[in-house]
Amino acid sequence: MVNIKRPNEKDIVALIHSGDASGRKYLYCEYIRYLTAVCSRYIIEPEDVKDVLHDSFIKIFATIESFEHRGAGSLKAWLSRVVVNEALRFLKSSCRTEIVPITADEDLIADEAPDIEEIPPSVLHGMIRELPTGYRTILNLFVFEEKSHREIAELLGIKESSSASQYHRAKRMLAEKIKKYHNSNVSVSYGR
Repeated sequence: MVNIKRPNEKDIVALIHSGDASGRKYLYCEYIRYLTAVCSRYIIEPEDVKDVLHDSFIKIFATIESFEHRGAGSLKAWLSRVVVNEALRFLKSSCRTEIVPITADEDLIADEAPDIEEIPPSVLHGMIRELPTGYRTILNLFVFEEKSHREIAELLGIKESSSASQYHRAKRMLAEKIKKYHNSNVSVSYGR
């Protein structure tokens, strides 16, 4: 029996830098599912996700020669940044990042954090995908990409206060979806 070692990210980068075409294949096969999930947090339509991933891989393969591996996880983090940036570029170019202006009487005090422990990740992901594009984009950048509101504002060309208000609105809307989910599951379990 032949023992074939699966290359780690350092090996993949080394293969690509040495000009070995298998490095690109390994990179694609190893990360396509993860990068599809990252892209799907921002982009809803499956065809648009495919387009953004296509553009992302063109950019990745065009610039990977300059990538410098800096330890475990650095390649995955870099690939994620490329995909997020391409997703944001797509949203901006297609005018899909609507930012709703805040009204003077709007209460932005966040309610108590909802309990997400018993919600399957796929259901939570679906709830996030149902948020309006602007809310979803800012929530993803703040929570998953760990960007500050200042960084988000710079990325999206909006005011920092707009980023903060959109994030709070997204949180509130998501909390409502979670509350409805819990209520519907309690009703189902009591109805047995």
